[in-house]
Amino acid sequence: MKITDSFYENSRRAAIWLLRIESSILGGIVIYLLLASVFSTATWPSALIGEIVFALIGAAGLFFASVGFVRKRSYGRAPAVLANAIAVGVSYYMISGGLLAVGIPLALLGATTFIASLFGYHE
Repeated sequence: MKITDSFYENSRRAAIWLLRIESSILGGIVIYLLLASVFSTATWPSALIGEIVFALIGAAGLFFASVGFVRKRSYGRAPAVLANAIAVGVSYYMISGGLLAVGIPLALLGATTFIASLFGYHE
């Protein structure tokens, strides 16, 4: 069975939107963490700064991966696949830890974006 070009194109379009949604979610987390640090006392400020910086880098990385899909270049594929494989792994630990309300949506979003990113580019 051969995969058609329209399948790759639909996967590319889906990957663009899903990566931008993930980037926006991380941006929202950054805003939340910044506001939380202003309105409450941080027990470990260095850990909070590390989380904010990591989330900013992740949001920027996911956005630039989506730019790679927009330009039909291969440089966005590997980071998008890797980031979403990690997200699926993190969701497994969240679900096993009892955080079903966060773990299940993360697993669905991560798996969907993983598949769309995997098939979103071909030579």
